[in-house]
Amino acid sequence: MRHVGFVTAIFARRMIQAAGEEIDPREALRSIGLDPDGPMDVNERVGAEAYYDLLERIARQMERGHVLPLRVGPLMRPDDYGALGLAWKSAPTVRDSLERVARFCRVWTDNMTYEIQEQDGGIDFVLHRFGERRLGMRLSNEATVSSAASLVRQTAATGFRPRAVYLQHKAPETTRDHERYFGCPVHFGADKDAISLSDEALAHPNHLADDGISTFLVSHLEQEIESADDGGSIESLTRRAISKALSDGMPRMATVAKRLAMSERTLQRRLADQDLTFKQLVEATQADLAKNLLRQSAYALSEVAFLTGFSEQSAFNRAFKRWTGSTPMRFRAEVEERAKR
Repeated sequence: MRHVGFVTAIFARRMIQAAGEEIDPREALRSIGLDPDGPMDVNERVGAEAYYDLLERIARQMERGHVLPLRVGPLMRPDDYGALGLAWKSAPTVRDSLERVARFCRVWTDNMTYEIQEQDGGIDFVLHRFGERRLGMRLSNEATVSSAASLVRQTAATGFRPRAVYLQHKAPETTRDHERYFGCPVHFGADKDAISLSDEALAHPNHLADDGISTFLVSHLEQEIESADDGGSIESLTRRAISKALSDGMPRMATVAKRLAMSERTLQRRLADQDLTFKQLVEATQADLAKNLLRQSAYALSEVAFLTGFSEQSAFNRAFKRWTGSTPMRFRAEVEERAKR
């Protein structure tokens, strides 16, 4: 069954607000099933594809659609995010705030995760979002990075400037708006979507840091995450993370767990609760991805092998025959023959 991701309706409501008078906000809200007079409720959800459709419509209606993500950042407030927003602003330092988002963001959405990548003199706070990199997703990714910078400014350091911002998609005609907003170099066409912070910024204390409130909220969020990981959701998240990692070779459980913002032991336990193993999911993901790529004649067999985690064509051929009972070449030939009928 195809997984349909979701995002919190807060994101959609703030995006519509950011568009201002260039759109009809009530019509925009109704178009994705939201009550125009409804409250800001972090538990209200919108399908991810409907959300991307909305962003694309808004951008087309705006005279300068590329600034939409930059407008939304300053509108976001920690209190918008419910318990996780409170955990952000009550955390001791900026690093603690970011670690909590990476750990608990699944209460907002099931189609993205965050990862903290240690770098010399700081970190890259990396966004991993699942699905086709369409315009709506690109706008959403920019808005997420814009919001992260804004939340740090609101809760810790008013004059905060990232070390750098990285975005995977191509640059708009002008990047002046982005560089002015972030106050740092913005690298488009990068290998990740991320905001880079220095050790100095990470150590900055939050204005409303409170150990007692912080401890209570983290405990509450742990319970919320446990209840959110129902049915096949952990399987879907794991398979998506595996799929993204395969082009770098055979993924390790520790790497995938990190992308999912959990420990290797926690991932192993949650898969076991569903009678699954990491090895099973890797092979199932490889098999599905291989079949999808073989249906597309643009990919040579060697490319399919590489994209599914194999360094040698012969190893891929043996694995594919074990999964399907057919060789990759015969599978592709059968697909092409059926298409001619």
